[in-house]
Amino acid sequence: MEARRMVTPVPRAARRRRWSPQVRRSFIKGILFISPWILGFLFFNLYPMTKSFAMSFAEWHLRIPSEWIGLANYANLLHDRRFWTSLYNTVYMVLFAVPLTVFSAFVFAVLLNLKLRGRSVYRVIYYLPSIVPVVASSMLWMWIFNTNNGILNVFLGYLGIKGPSWLTDPAWSKPALILMGLWGIGNTVIIYLSGIQDVPVSLLEAAEIDGATWLQRLWHITVPMVSSITLFNLIIGVIDMFQYFTQAYIFAAVQAGTTAQQLGSPLDSTLFYSVYLYNRFQTLKLGYAAAMAWILFVIILICSLLLLRASKRWTYYESEGT
Repeated sequence: MEARRMVTPVPRAARRRRWSPQVRRSFIKGILFISPWILGFLFFNLYPMTKSFAMSFAEWHLRIPSEWIGLANYANLLHDRRFWTSLYNTVYMVLFAVPLTVFSAFVFAVLLNLKLRGRSVYRVIYYLPSIVPVVASSMLWMWIFNTNNGILNVFLGYLGIKGPSWLTDPAWSKPALILMGLWGIGNTVIIYLSGIQDVPVSLLEAAEIDGATWLQRLWHITVPMVSSITLFNLIIGVIDMFQYFTQAYIFAAVQAGTTAQQLGSPLDSTLFYSVYLYNRFQTLKLGYAAAMAWILFVIILICSLLLLRASKRWTYYESEGT
């Protein structure tokens, strides 16, 4: 009878893979190369986030010791009328400005991809506004939106239309900001244009041979093929719009000053979340502002996850074939 081989168990320490001196040196070199990023993340990202999270549970002051108040800052936000107004204004911009921006950028990208004479010039013209400083472009649009002698109302007057009070009427203040935002969609247009140019020509030619019209090829081939880019632009647009600040702040600052009650004029119609958050810091309510910042972080995180979850039904990835 054949004797059974006795297998001696290998100790756990011996089973561990030992790095060779060359691998260890490569690892140390890699850590040294990325150490500036690690230090920057620790001191300029992780530490401020941790500090602000702790501040959100305290009555924080600059010159006297802070006082731990638990969830009082978050509870006070529920009874703050201006907090809810700022959240409403921001959600309004997300629901209307983001889809309109993405749709307009796609349409312009399709037009700029047509084989027309001088299309390179057109591409430059559409991209130029996106590199104009935000402050300068905001001041320019304030002149365009001027009720009495603004170029937009003057043009509407030639058409027999009485132009609205863009900057002083609460019903038109947010549409004016949305219109101004459409002027600077050059970056989104370029992203879409690169995706459209990456659509396989063989698919378009095969569809054309089968008798598909230009619109049918656009809807059934181009739109699905750039759906991943649409998802990217939607997420970036939502994140940017929830942090909408500069244009609204300049509008309010130039019109009415920068005091606590004047920001967001007229009638708080342009009091966006980031503007009100900045105002809380400005009035040294640091713990209150930190609580608002973390609520904003949670809102953006939830919206991004919902978009990613919903995108599984309509986003196409060529590598996966789905």
